[in-house]
Amino acid sequence: MFQSFDVLSDPSTVAPRLAALRAHMAKLGLDLLLVPRADAYQNEYLPPDQERLAWLTGFTGSAGYAIISQASAILFVDGRYTLQAAAQTDTSRFEVVHLIDVGPLKHLQTMLQAGQTIGFDPWLHTRAGITKLRDLAKRKGADLAALDSNPVDALWDDRPPPPLAPIAVHPVALAGTAPDAKLEEIRAELSERQADALVITQPDNLAWLFNVRGGDVGHTPLPLGFAVIARESRPTVFFAPEKLDETVRTHLSAHADIAEPGAFLTALTDLGRAGTAVSLSFSATAEQIVRTLEEAGAKLIDKPDPCTLAKAKKTDAEIAGTRTAHIRDGAAIARFLAWFEAEAPKGGLDEIAAATKLEACRRETNQLKDISFDTISGAGPNGAIVHYRVTTDTNRRISSGELYLVDSGGQYTDGTTDITRTLSVSTVTDDQRRAFTLVLKGMIAISTARFPKGTTGAQLDALARINLWTSGFDYDHGTGHGVGSYLGVHEGPQRISKTGHVALESGMILSNEPGYYREGAFGIRIENLVLVTQATQIPGGDIDMLGFETLTFAPIDRALIDPDLLSNDERSWLNDYHTAVYAKLSPDLDEMTRVWLERACAEI
Repeated sequence: MFQSFDVLSDPSTVAPRLAALRAHMAKLGLDLLLVPRADAYQNEYLPPDQERLAWLTGFTGSAGYAIISQASAILFVDGRYTLQAAAQTDTSRFEVVHLIDVGPLKHLQTMLQAGQTIGFDPWLHTRAGITKLRDLAKRKGADLAALDSNPVDALWDDRPPPPLAPIAVHPVALAGTAPDAKLEEIRAELSERQADALVITQPDNLAWLFNVRGGDVGHTPLPLGFAVIARESRPTVFFAPEKLDETVRTHLSAHADIAEPGAFLTALTDLGRAGTAVSLSFSATAEQIVRTLEEAGAKLIDKPDPCTLAKAKKTDAEIAGTRTAHIRDGAAIARFLAWFEAEAPKGGLDEIAAATKLEACRRETNQLKDISFDTISGAGPNGAIVHYRVTTDTNRRISSGELYLVDSGGQYTDGTTDITRTLSVSTVTDDQRRAFTLVLKGMIAISTARFPKGTTGAQLDALARINLWTSGFDYDHGTGHGVGSYLGVHEGPQRISKTGHVALESGMILSNEPGYYREGAFGIRIENLVLVTQATQIPGGDIDMLGFETLTFAPIDRALIDPDLLSNDERSWLNDYHTAVYAKLSPDLDEMTRVWLERACAEI
């Protein structure tokens, strides 16, 4: 199994670890300590040796932040994780606060006092974040202290070693563009910025630029490392030598010099002493990196890494690969759904058994490299926990009359997938059917949207919510995130959300996943991946429009749909979609599954 169902947190460890940390803070003269869930690369998913927040609080979600003082301990999480955090931590020690509603900065405004010292690890905070904290500390008469070492590390006796997974070459046939061509594009952008060099600190951008993949982070083929891209000379990549075999070393050497990670800060210092104009993003780069350049005399240009946007606009080869990967993945999903429909009503299935079967179906393709994230397998009330991770302690039987939500994905060398389906078991209530259909209407609205160039995800987000809003419902997460090509299942800068302010462009891949969650009862989410494309001309229109091509093909549970709530256009879209599902998946299925799929895709 690529996924473990072990219990990764124990609330009973929180009190002694928190007490030990406070004692260590007192020795260091710290009144407050900031503990973000972060690493030096600002990754969303962290290698085990960087999971400091989880070690301290027990919370294992992908976004969180803690503020520790001698009198209080606050754990900030977003709306995906409020239920999970309360279950995983010791709530008698940590107060769980909504990251968006309050947030660390807003909370510090009320608790910070003159003369206090706030400690932070400069590798784990961005320059943009520290600038805001420094301004606040100055207004309050407090000090902000960058620490030479992380206090959590001094107490973490069984801390895992840093990852050293081997790096592999990603073929240009799948990438679509060779590194030299990408470097030429990046250097042209540096010229536009009047920058002499670019510092790359995000591993997915590093992987994309040099056509390599790694395994340092679970479920995402990232090689942890840094790079300096000079406008007029060869780049330098900073990778641990243990990760490089002769093939990879030869590949990288054709495009860049190779150095060890320990030489990275020295290289930054050399850039600064030469008065180099360096481009990097203050919102995505660790304070330690920015500070090293700044103190050495570099001229800093605060702009996004140009690799981020270039990577988001997929090449023809990447688009072809992801289409192929989604058909392969869809066939695996169909085999799982047919199995689930037959087995679930018998009453013997639980969340772990279902997740295990789904991974087995993907493995049967013989092309699965990993799952793209831990499968969210939630029955009944567990489905209402947006990023629920089933463990041996929380494993719930899938019972008749309950809804089952399964959000999963696969990593294949030709593409990354992410799909959510909500499934019925035997009986369905009118309330469940109505809520599901409202979510479906939102998913169809995004699927069929047509929009002019320059439109952002924030402008589209309401299309997915309007039918829920008119019923007094909503969901506390974005409607869609960017997706990589055999890279991160969550990729920027594109997104469909209230905060998605980057214009959508042809070639971008996003998820389309509205939902509805009733705490203690059920969760509903329907998710397909979509590709931004040039849309066909609208009759009578006078401007070019963009639209979405659906990439994901798997049936949507017809038992949960109330046809009377669908418009004629929505019903037509659904029937056309199911016709396409059957046409694309049936050639790769056995006879029994093909018969089941034909029934599952019948017209409404």
